[in-house]
Amino acid sequence: MAAIASRRHLAASMLYHNQVNASSSHTPTLLVHGGAWAIPSSDSAAHETGVRNALEAGFAILSRGGSALDAVQASVTILEDDPTFDAGRGSFLTSDGRVQLDALLMDGGRMKAGGVACVERLRNPIQAARLVLEESPHVYFVGAGAEQFALAHGMSLIENSELVLDRERQRLLEAQARHASGLADETFSGNEVANVTRFHDDKGPETAFTLDNHNSALDSHDTVGAVALDSSGNLAAATSTGGTLNKTPGRVGDSSLIGCGCYADNLSAAVSLTGWGEPIMKLVLGKWATDRVAAGTHPELAAREAIEYLYNRLGGHGGIILLGPDGRFGLAHNTPAMAWGIATPSGLHTGLNI
Repeated sequence: MAAIASRRHLAASMLYHNQVNASSSHTPTLLVHGGAWAIPSSDSAAHETGVRNALEAGFAILSRGGSALDAVQASVTILEDDPTFDAGRGSFLTSDGRVQLDALLMDGGRMKAGGVACVERLRNPIQAARLVLEESPHVYFVGAGAEQFALAHGMSLIENSELVLDRERQRLLEAQARHASGLADETFSGNEVANVTRFHDDKGPETAFTLDNHNSALDSHDTVGAVALDSSGNLAAATSTGGTLNKTPGRVGDSSLIGCGCYADNLSAAVSLTGWGEPIMKLVLGKWATDRVAAGTHPELAAREAIEYLYNRLGGHGGIILLGPDGRFGLAHNTPAMAWGIATPSGLHTGLNI
């Protein structure tokens, strides 16, 4: 009996009954990404402006002593409302012409998370994810159940048509024409053989086409995310997406899955990923990267190693932002570009390449 009691005490001591802080005070830091893909020069300004707007909204919260969780939610909300990005209004369409959205929010101090997937009637899925995190004993809701949960907790439901843009209808028609012509990749999970085909459009295999077939009219956009460290030493992460162009309805990618496209733990790091979701899911890449930081690897190196692992193991393409509990950070991508930004008390910086 004594041995059983001892094991129960040990198990209880491993639970996060209280907030776990990395330090008592730290310099607030916010990193944001707006997707990793072949961003054309004509879209560069819109991507950097969108990322800057998200940084300003999130860092305003951190600068007045607000929480990392509130900061990443505010940043991602701005990006969801900006049709430049594949999140919220203006996202890619499913094969049947609708928008389906996924999002995840994670608090690294309390080890709480909230996620939603395949929602069609919520303007800001990251806000629904926050409700799941705070108001539900569960971690993840999908489809109509997620929408009804959000409605019951004060969010308004909208018509899916309010999220759909004519630009995306045209993209869908062109993607389906390419697929009918045999130009799209047939493996939804990526090329796992030694001779990996390299694609110009790295969002996903449905929209893949070689450099020789590039058409500027097909330029796309990508997932958004944010990670933050607040003045109390708490980490948080958020990722939101409209998924891949011409996806089968009901498909869920890495963005809203814990440890895949998003993760936060005060004892390791906070991470958000973007890119081709299926390989990222198989590798549980977000957790892989944060574990490297927990083991002592600098986030800058861990970020590069994660993207190298993604490509070398499964031929995947994408980008990552990674933030440690001491404020050190890393960014990396193996796509032609990634929209990114960082905010600290010393200023805001944005870019399209690392």
